[in-house]
Amino acid sequence: MNFEGKRLLLGVSGSIAAYKSADIASQLGKLGADVHVVLTANASQFVGVATFRALTRNSVLTDIFDEPDSKRIAHIELAQSADLVLIAPATANILAKMAHGIADDMLTTCLLATPKTTPLLVAPAMNTQMWLHPATVENVRILQARGVELVPPGSGLLACQDVGEGKLAEVSDIVFAVAASLGATQTLAGHHLLITAGATREPLDPVRFLTNRSSGKMGYALAYEAVRRGATVTLVSGHTNLTPPPKVNFVRVETAEQMLNACLEILPKVNGIIAAAAVADYRPLEIADHKLKKRDGEEEVTLRLTKNPDVIAEIGRRKRPEQRSIGFAAETQDLFVNANKKIVTKNLDIIVVNDVLKEGAGFDVDTNIVTLIGRDGRQSALPKMTKAEVSGHILDAYSDLA
Repeated sequence: MNFEGKRLLLGVSGSIAAYKSADIASQLGKLGADVHVVLTANASQFVGVATFRALTRNSVLTDIFDEPDSKRIAHIELAQSADLVLIAPATANILAKMAHGIADDMLTTCLLATPKTTPLLVAPAMNTQMWLHPATVENVRILQARGVELVPPGSGLLACQDVGEGKLAEVSDIVFAVAASLGATQTLAGHHLLITAGATREPLDPVRFLTNRSSGKMGYALAYEAVRRGATVTLVSGHTNLTPPPKVNFVRVETAEQMLNACLEILPKVNGIIAAAAVADYRPLEIADHKLKKRDGEEEVTLRLTKNPDVIAEIGRRKRPEQRSIGFAAETQDLFVNANKKIVTKNLDIIVVNDVLKEGAGFDVDTNIVTLIGRDGRQSALPKMTKAEVSGHILDAYSDLA
């Protein structure tokens, strides 16, 4: 992702999640964007003007009468010069004002003056009941009907200590959404990609399961980037704590068998497959109907496992000659020997290999260090970079195959 030369207007409204907006501003700036911030009065109770001024090196406006340049009307100039407007966090109050055209402060006057052709994104954050309230639901519907893009809130522990939907989307998800909207290209237009992500879970009993450390971040980054490039994306996802990317066909699965069945159902419809999911090789031979209990005097327990279907190998056996497939190999030793074997046994066009023991290349981090290996043996080693950046290189390689 590169936002060089792009001017972004970041609106921050009065949610406890406002502190995360500083990180959003920082991340956008690091990607080359010229970020201009407008705070509501309530937002300034949570995070200060000086923070955003330091991060963006631009004036930060809070009051409708703030006029840094006497020759220009601030809210008009900001609105008309922005390549994209992002409201993060967006409270129930700001969503209501946007839906009904209320312009009573600097941020809402900017929003009302924003041209229809300028992409407008909102990332809501609020209590679950506020998010699910019919008024908020209707306001979101109105905004989406007008073309406003929603970065959906996640679920989890909220500031009020409730657990539920309404948590501000992850900063990386918001940045990806900006990239998908702002930097949209059509290099993959007409392509339908099947992307797998996340970790499968194999139940042992009603309480426990076997899984792995995959966060799903690599697969979700690929989905975001593929959408940005104009592809139709079906994302088959095992367990993650991530919000599904906007504009994807999303399929949630739990086990390896469920992932295989979902992929085989979609396979005839796609041009390419990128298998980034971490699929369990084995599952318990028997699943207990009740929670397994500790037994006095039993120091060891033998767990019998049976082999799971190899999802990407099965796809490789069934794919048509013109369908392209890319797989992943997360290794701890003999990286390239194992990777080259998998290219053949799984009928891959490219394999992406990484040493998960390396710092910055393992699971549940935002970076990766990978090498792309083709069927012809050619290798492309990438330095440590964000998974968003890695996804761009992988899709470049896919485009070269297509």
